[in-house]
Amino acid sequence: MMVRKQDIDELPKNAANYTALTPLWFLERAAKIHPTRKSIIHGSLHYTWHQTYQRCRRFASALSNHSISLGHTVAVIAPNIPALYEAHFGIPMAGAVLNPVNIRLNASTVAFLLGHCNASVVIVDQEFFSLAEEALKIWSDKTKTFKSPILIVIGDENCDPESLRYALSKGAIDYEDFLRSGDPEYDWKPPEDEWQSIALGYTSGTTASPKGVVLHHRGAYLMSLSGALIWGMNEGAVYLWTLPMFHCNGWCYTWTLAALFGTNICLRQVSAKAVYEAIAKYKVTHFCAAPVVLNSIINAPAEETILPLPHVVHVNTAGAAPPPSVLSGMSERGFRVTHTYGLSETFGPSVYCAWKPEWDSLPPESRARLHARQGVRYIALEGLDVVNTKTMQPVPADGKTVGEIVMRGNAVMKGYLKNPKANEESFANGWYHSGDLAVKHPDGYIEIKDRSKDIIISGAENISSVEVENALYSHPAILETSVVARPDEKWGESPCAFVTLKPGVDSSNEQRLVDDILKFCKAKMPAYWVPKSVVFGPLPKTATGKVQKHLLRAKAKEMGPVKNKMSKL
Repeated sequence: MMVRKQDIDELPKNAANYTALTPLWFLERAAKIHPTRKSIIHGSLHYTWHQTYQRCRRFASALSNHSISLGHTVAVIAPNIPALYEAHFGIPMAGAVLNPVNIRLNASTVAFLLGHCNASVVIVDQEFFSLAEEALKIWSDKTKTFKSPILIVIGDENCDPESLRYALSKGAIDYEDFLRSGDPEYDWKPPEDEWQSIALGYTSGTTASPKGVVLHHRGAYLMSLSGALIWGMNEGAVYLWTLPMFHCNGWCYTWTLAALFGTNICLRQVSAKAVYEAIAKYKVTHFCAAPVVLNSIINAPAEETILPLPHVVHVNTAGAAPPPSVLSGMSERGFRVTHTYGLSETFGPSVYCAWKPEWDSLPPESRARLHARQGVRYIALEGLDVVNTKTMQPVPADGKTVGEIVMRGNAVMKGYLKNPKANEESFANGWYHSGDLAVKHPDGYIEIKDRSKDIIISGAENISSVEVENALYSHPAILETSVVARPDEKWGESPCAFVTLKPGVDSSNEQRLVDDILKFCKAKMPAYWVPKSVVFGPLPKTATGKVQKHLLRAKAKEMGPVKNKMSKL
């Protein structure tokens, strides 16, 4: 008979010694300690932490006035602007869940997301109002019991005022008017349970439809602090928003900046010139970016740069694995780069290449090669390993044996919304299965060697080859197609479509066919999904008729990187 072990005491939790973890308290604390310090800068707009706290309380109050609370989802379709930052606090302060929507998606995909999460409110930047309008129409046409969500439009002085006027004429509520309807002293309540959902983000659709990743307050609290610690961020950091906030809630740095009383520098359009200018003008200390952005920074024309840098700038990079040449190029220009890896399902980056002092004395090439590895777990991630997918046993730390990256701990999502089958598969055997294949080196650092499910990582965006193929298959001239990743000088990887034409199709003018296929794709999918290269011919297959994608990947690699223009071969 087993005897239940007990602690040394029977002291209970009570209101004095226990409260649910949530990053929402960071904002209240920032407003109290540094009320006049700059919180957000966006063009001519400057807010203090006191003002940001008041605006977020108004936001929560206004939502509550419309009966938006626990159990509701609020979707925000916007680039990096103050309103999206405020949404990370104001929406959960009302008890609701934030769903930041990728502005690069097409209307049909946005319609799916809004319908899947049953968004009660849609808040949209004026530039993307037509996208939201079209998505809402698609959603309403497909749903018999459609109930129109509250529609709010965000005005921005940097945009054409005509789009704002149009949105308002269609009945959308002006965001600033919406805030004014709320109480700046609203008595918001933290979640009673830290397992309560704080945010919902959608994957890029690696199966038939995108999956909704549900994140909890506890993980958001721990990862926002963990991200600061592994990066060495200090109080008063000046952070440039090059990374979209809609990507994993800006890797949790939305909440981190409040914890550190930092300053958010918003950037609607990311360019190398804008990054250099912000560093000089605002004394930016930190920013996050995909390798494609880093590549643009090191290859920017001299007239668009400000070198040498006026001070050390810390950069966090993730998405596609950064080439060693990009890492060394950034270091040569004075940027201090931290290489991280993660997924939407782990609150963004949860693994990082922890730099070791002994690497400083190595040749540049060796340093860059070590730096390009994904690395070790974050402080808030309790478990990380590379395992044999059949036995679940850890692979040997030999740098050669390939296995699947698995994780467990507080940095792992609650699960996928309304998708029990995917949850069962993802959490099999008590681990979260990333689907990414890697090796483990003798020093314990992991390094990705391949991506499962044929995901193409272009910039920081995941592209499902299956979905691109499905769209291509609906083209009247295409008999068969297979899409794989091809190296791309600008984006790291981009889609390469191998196409077999239907019998009888006139193939005498292949360039005309390519142009027609691309035009067709642009109407069917987000711009970054559109293949950058098209290759005509029969597809290699196994005896059972399955396309041999590994041969196509090898061929795409042999073709060399895309040179920033359409390739027809």
